[in-house]
Amino acid sequence: MRKLKYSEAINEAFSLAMKKDKKIIILGLGCDDPKGIFGTTLGLKDKFGKNRVFDVPTAENALTGICIGLASEGFKPVLSHQRVEFALLTIEQIFNQAAKWNFMSAGKKNVPLVIRLIIGRGWGQGPQHSQSLEAIFGHIPGLIVVTPSTAADAKGMLISSIKNKNPVIFFEHRWLHENYGIVPKKYYETKLNKSKLLKIGNHISIISNSFMAIESLKASKLLKKFDISCEVLDLRVIRPLDKKSIVKTAKKNKKVLIVDNGLTSFGISSEVVSTIIDECDHKSINIKRIGLLDAPIPSTRSLAKFIYPSYISIIIEVFKMLNKKVPKNIINSKDFYASDQPDENFKGPF
Repeated sequence: MRKLKYSEAINEAFSLAMKKDKKIIILGLGCDDPKGIFGTTLGLKDKFGKNRVFDVPTAENALTGICIGLASEGFKPVLSHQRVEFALLTIEQIFNQAAKWNFMSAGKKNVPLVIRLIIGRGWGQGPQHSQSLEAIFGHIPGLIVVTPSTAADAKGMLISSIKNKNPVIFFEHRWLHENYGIVPKKYYETKLNKSKLLKIGNHISIISNSFMAIESLKASKLLKKFDISCEVLDLRVIRPLDKKSIVKTAKKNKKVLIVDNGLTSFGISSEVVSTIIDECDHKSINIKRIGLLDAPIPSTRSLAKFIYPSYISIIIEVFKMLNKKVPKNIINSKDFYASDQPDENFKGPF
């Protein structure tokens, strides 16, 4: 029962997988630098050599095409982007090539490619470097899209992603890398088609993913002090979406708060709402959703704090949905507005 950081769990997943399979290679900006992409790739070059772990030029589109070629010929490349926005330069390669080769070749050609995308806020990253764009990739058939929130899931889901025959988009929220969790030492795989119930409750269901799943869990623990029992469902996988678990918790508690890691407009929360409406007697279910403010994210921290939901804003919404008066100490909490700085030691910008 040992604890590892989220970043350490990813690093361990790489080490175990690369020992088993010499076809796995890791490439991307900063893979072999002293910070090792938030610590996730530290020491891997020393273990496996410069031919399997290496830095690359800032030519994202070309490199994605190279990785697709490598994957289709038996290699298992893991392409890492330190910001999701860098992958926007590669959309055609991902959406039109990687996602469709298996279909267009009648199943004769697979593309076992993993693309790691770092998302979320981070000390003044601003409108172009701090977005959560999972919903865009979730729209495309042929892709598997995962968003692990815990260290244990980060390890197991990364191993499964690398082993998968299909292209996998692996989202990591930068605020999760320093979080600790209990992680088994052994090699293990976590299914890429199931959500996870983080907490059982019978008053209201909170559905979320990635960093906001952790905030939802934190909110549920505080709400317990007010005799409010929350069920917290971590989606974990955006495509394929585990609709069965969504419907089950919605039918159970009749009140559902969806906390979107990104924008609510045309986002993941929209899909969750649609699932509940399609599969349930939605007139008997009270549904609410919150997420990022529908605007470009400011660079200045004094404004950025108004953009993000927090565990406090989750608590307030739960009180409202249960027709309970919100305690003054909750409304006046210093954590009502989410900080743009993960901890006092973090000086940015990366």
